[in-house]
Amino acid sequence: MSTEIVVTGMGVAVPGATSGKGVLEPAAAEPVNPAERIGKKGLRHKHRSTQLGLVAAYEALRESGLLVEADDPKSPVTRPEEVGVVAASNYGNLDSVSNAVDTIAEEGSTRLLSPVGTPDLSSNVIASEVAIRYALRGPNLSVCNGATSGLDTLRWAATWLGAGRARQVVVLAVEPDNEVVRGFLGGRNIVDGAIALVVETAGAAAQRSAVAQAGFGGYRRSGDIEGVVRGLRVEAEALAGWYGPEGRADAAALAKATRFELSESWGVCSSVLGLLQCAGAVARFRAGTSEPVLAVAGGAGDDASAGVLMSPAAS
Repeated sequence: MSTEIVVTGMGVAVPGATSGKGVLEPAAAEPVNPAERIGKKGLRHKHRSTQLGLVAAYEALRESGLLVEADDPKSPVTRPEEVGVVAASNYGNLDSVSNAVDTIAEEGSTRLLSPVGTPDLSSNVIASEVAIRYALRGPNLSVCNGATSGLDTLRWAATWLGAGRARQVVVLAVEPDNEVVRGFLGGRNIVDGAIALVVETAGAAAQRSAVAQAGFGGYRRSGDIEGVVRGLRVEAEALAGWYGPEGRADAAALAKATRFELSESWGVCSSVLGLLQCAGAVARFRAGTSEPVLAVAGGAGDDASAGVLMSPAAS
């Protein structure tokens, strides 16, 4: 990433956590109630994953100072044509698609499919609904790329920012917990939450006097964790620590670095994992950590590994 990129906003909507600090020290894992967080208006008929994404996106946009009315959960942003969205979700609308397929198979037609639920059959529904609600007219993309999806959103955001396609990008990852998803996961529960970050160039943040909370030292995708570490030129001794992929995969190249752990109460995190790790890194920087933190998603059982090196914001 040749362009210096910083985080200026964060939204957390996972069970037991409503802030970055909550990611480090989650409370009792109560399900997220979107209506309590952003009000009931506009949530009717929207899929659980979309509702979670709207909560996280609102809080990230509010914290970044981009909303016209900071305390209005339906407020548009100040310069909508400059703000893009990249949303990651591997299971977001799986139940909607599965139920639609079952209905068609049983009835032999689409006659009983409700038009109200049709938008949920699109894999881009989360990114689209976030853009519609907050009037984000920049580039809009969804990523469904397995374990690395959450961190991959940051690579796309960096590409847009570097090319001048956007001045700010909302990156978010969402995974809902429901019976259909658990069936695909062999009965395991999934996080049922969302994480969002607002990222922009350091120059854009400075121009609008936004507070940079963390910086990016780079992104790398490789066939394994060692390849990620080599590509980022990471020295284990220089890290405050690292977050690893699900399944507790180890890496010889990081043997001398402290491994940070996320709460096991969230279950499978899938696409949310990478951004959850980044949220944890931001929270650590806020608490005084002065060394970089490496976030890694995707291990030996996945098709690739990806890593993002995060650092404290320059003072």
